[in-house]
Amino acid sequence: MTMYRGRRAASIENGALRVTVLEGGGHVAEICDLATGVNPLWTPPWPSIEPSDYDPARHPEYGGSVESSLLAGIMGHNLCLDIFGGPSNDEAAAGFPVHGETSVARFDLGTRADGIEMHAILPAAQLRVERRIALDGRTVRFVEAVENLAAADRPVGWTQHVTIGPPFLENGITELHVIADRSLVYPGAFGPADYLAPGAEFAWPHAPAAAGGAIDVTIDTLWGEPALAAMQAASRHARHIQIGQIADVNITLSAPAIRSLSLDVRGFSVAHPPVDVKREAHRQLVEHARAGDIVVDVERFPLADVATAWDRQRTAAGGPKLVLMTEAEERRP
Repeated sequence: MTMYRGRRAASIENGALRVTVLEGGGHVAEICDLATGVNPLWTPPWPSIEPSDYDPARHPEYGGSVESSLLAGIMGHNLCLDIFGGPSNDEAAAGFPVHGETSVARFDLGTRADGIEMHAILPAAQLRVERRIALDGRTVRFVEAVENLAAADRPVGWTQHVTIGPPFLENGITELHVIADRSLVYPGAFGPADYLAPGAEFAWPHAPAAAGGAIDVTIDTLWGEPALAAMQAASRHARHIQIGQIADVNITLSAPAIRSLSLDVRGFSVAHPPVDVKREAHRQLVEHARAGDIVVDVERFPLADVATAWDRQRTAAGGPKLVLMTEAEERRP
């Protein structure tokens, strides 16, 4: 038995690779290439603890949800048995975790000259799971078996949940090339930042926006992190027009982020066009506004309420344009 990132574990290596498995949950925490020191498996950015040590009252940092016992100890590869996904409400009330008991079970680990042997009993699911891991040059070989300890046959979920992380897979750096061109947006909701139409079928990578149409032009007054988020949401051959820097004057933009979308990023300043060009553009803008082609949703505030309007402007997440009105404008019919 050894320790890995504060967790009880077992390791084997052969000069080319090192494999480490955690006692709690049986997670394969690393498959490390010894020549480069790179482990392609994901390591959580938060402190990892033994699943058996997790207590909702003492460990609120893991979220206090049905996923918390799993998040407290997950690392790298996770075996999902005998369900994949979340438990039912009744199962959750009984303490059944996401992805089944295996993710939080205590495994008996043993190392031999030719590999690692491990097994665990899942009392609620009435299953016995065992795994043997062996190194063969630069290949890792897994043999896995599950035995039903109950008297009745029943279906089970048995899923290998591999999570890849940096530096092997890194946001804005790594490129993934696939031949598939048909895709489907996840039908459910992930959170308030969702911007794609749930359940929509599309030809990759032209994902439809939730508000309709595709995201192909962004007028950016913010720059910084909001600009990066907008570029990631853009469709192929989109244009990103940079006109301001309210959020930040700097940005870290990787080459693949532009190249993968054939993204057109350009800056614009009203100081550059000649006077006659600006005059004609303004005339066309006024004509469109007068014809009703341009409609702006506004929310009006009396000038005396400028402090309230400014607070709204700082905290608003989209919505109407805020307009301050003088007393004369307020009296206007």
